Amino acid sequence: MTEPGQGPVDRPSPVREPIFLLPGSITALVGVLVAVHLASTIALNPQGLADFYVWFAYQPLRILLAQQDPSVLVPLLWTPFSHAFLHGGWDHLLINVAWLVIFATPVARRYGAGPMLAIFLLSAAAGALAFTLTSLYDGVFLIGASGGVAGLTGAAIRFIFQPLLVTRHPETGEKIVLGRRLASIGEVFANPSSRFFTLIWLVLNAAVPLAPLLMGTSLGIAWQAHLGGFVAGFFLVALFERRARRQMA
Repeated sequence: MTEPGQGPVDRPSPVREPIFLLPGSITALVGVLVAVHLASTIALNPQGLADFYVWFAYQPLRILLAQQDPSVLVPLLWTPFSHAFLHGGWDHLLINVAWLVIFATPVARRYGAGPMLAIFLLSAAAGALAFTLTSLYDGVFLIGASGGVAGLTGAAIRFIFQPLLVTRHPETGEKIVLGRRLASIGEVFANPSSRFFTLIWLVLNAAVPLAPLLMGTSLGIAWQAHLGGFVAGFFLVALFERRARRQMA
């Protein structure tokens, strides 16, 4: 409608809410994990899947086999990272995706897509290293995103339980939320919430090797990768804190 002598009245466009509230980088990473698993289960027969694991899963035994054939070391250039994109089943994948969504989201929102992915990949490699220390002679393969996800969990613990920093606008006096400060190691363990979560997480994973004694069967969980990834992310996150401080300033 227009009034006489007036031009058309501009009406504001309706605001479109995003379908997913996840950061785009998290959605993309989840999509890659799902796509890799879907493609490998649909396109590959059992022998093809076994060959796929040989080339892209992480196997510590290669380090020993290299004494007879140095060429077997070549996949170690990428398998400490690529193993994080492989999963043994849909249940394995969905558990890792759920944990990823919960703890990668605050890291991505605070630091951005690049640092989030860097922490994920470097923590996966750290988890592979920890796995090597206890599985060098076993000939087993390591697959799953849990080492990288554990690293993002360790990174998030450094700030998600810290109190919000609030200041006031110098002219209007309006409250301005600055965010949460990255806690020091001592502050993580001084805060009751972050201390409880961290200790419970560490104790539960460290107790996995005792499962055969208590339950009579192995849980098949790469607890070494969890612990190695968590510790890596816990310390790596400080490397990206300068960017977050600029955003809070």
